[in-house]
Amino acid sequence: MTNNSLANFGLGRIGQIAVPVGDLERAVAFYRDTLGMDFLFQAPPGLAFFNCAGVRLMLDVPAKSQSPNHASIVYFTVPDIEAAFETLSARGVRFESKPHLIAKLADHELWMAFFWDPDDNLLALMSEVQT
Repeated sequence: MTNNSLANFGLGRIGQIAVPVGDLERAVAFYRDTLGMDFLFQAPPGLAFFNCAGVRLMLDVPAKSQSPNHASIVYFTVPDIEAAFETLSARGVRFESKPHLIAKLADHELWMAFFWDPDDNLLALMSEVQT
């Protein structure tokens, strides 16, 4: 990103939303069979993914305890996760860690960086890097 594009940087496109669930099999059956959503795949540990017109819905059996408000995690898609991380960090955004590799898939790598809003809701940047 150039300095000019950094000044104009803003999050926009949502790539994924995580919904915490207590029982993954029950939740998958509900979203897939009852609601008729487009099931993509299930992945360990305790994750299932659905396609919602280009936005992924991820069902997640949380490994950590949830905050009292149990908010869903909104994942913002960015083309350059390192540049987005640097820009938002410079603006005072509180990140859990630097961008890191989540998964190596057949045609791309999935990178994420998690951060907090002022009400301690967890949000994320995600970037699909073509390999």
